Amino acid sequence: MQSHQLTSLHYIKKVALTLFWVAICSLKHDVESVDPISTITVDKSGHGNFTTVQEAIDSVPHNNSNWIRIHIKAGTYTEKVSVPSDKQFILIEGENRAKTIIESGDAGDVIESTTFTIAADNFAAWNITFVNTYNRPISRFEGLPVKWAPAVLIYGDKVSFHGCAFISLQDTLFDNQNRHYFDTCYIEGAIDFIWGGGKSYYKRCAINVTMGRLPMGYTGSITAQGRDSPRENSGFVFHTSSVVGAGPAFLGRAYRNHSTVVFYKTYMANVIAPSGWDAWLQHGHEERITFSEEGCFGAGSDMSKRVKWEKKLTGQELYKFIDVKSFINQDGWLEKQPAPNIS
Repeated sequence: MQSHQLTSLHYIKKVALTLFWVAICSLKHDVESVDPISTITVDKSGHGNFTTVQEAIDSVPHNNSNWIRIHIKAGTYTEKVSVPSDKQFILIEGENRAKTIIESGDAGDVIESTTFTIAADNFAAWNITFVNTYNRPISRFEGLPVKWAPAVLIYGDKVSFHGCAFISLQDTLFDNQNRHYFDTCYIEGAIDFIWGGGKSYYKRCAINVTMGRLPMGYTGSITAQGRDSPRENSGFVFHTSSVVGAGPAFLGRAYRNHSTVVFYKTYMANVIAPSGWDAWLQHGHEERITFSEEGCFGAGSDMSKRVKWEKKLTGQELYKFIDVKSFINQDGWLEKQPAPNIS
């Protein structure tokens, strides 16, 4: 009887939410609202609108044009989640990144194995941890195979994360394409764990290198940026961030022939390989690569043994990277997102 009552209650909640969306969609909105017009609650214990994150995303109307908040109660949600391209203007909000966790444990395919995939434009996430657990048991002493295991994959444009965490070992954050902003986030991994062809700005982020967990013989790298031609304008910028953990690891290796990464006023612990950077797939064509450091500090920032081809940017060149408006926010999209609340 109790199980039947719970099932009926869940059904009633779904019907009520459906009627709500019908009412919302019947209204005409001339201007998109910066503040969310409604909140959906996800609670795995059954005290919200839905018990899974994917159900909540699926409930958002197709071609939505107003911000909708999905509040995820504390708990670990073991599921793969996808935000399709026609589900825009979604804000997902955890209660605290130590308490609200979305995880899965697939590996071997950088697309299909990802825990959380964002294909939609205009997306924001606050106070959530995204994990791919596949590589978590691996240690230097077990000798298990390390595989591609992304926690997050981003296709969409105008995507931001505030107070979030991204955890895996290899390919943690697949920053695939378009413009993204990360503020006060935690990113953990060992091999190419921030990678892809995105144009992204990482501010006040904590980067944790976990090479100590890898079997012997692996090479660590924080970034593997994928700018593919001089006509593109993608790249990764790390502004007033920190790099800690167990190395050694390269700051980046050139995944594509115009790979672009800039570290600015970032603390670097003694986890950086002395040469700093690896030409990798672009060996012999280093002149096309833009890898640069400016104003960094800490034991790992010693540039005396860096590769000779590391770029020294002029003041104007550097400004185009480190000024967030010049780099990713020319159209003011960040101001058109809900004001973040980091807990």
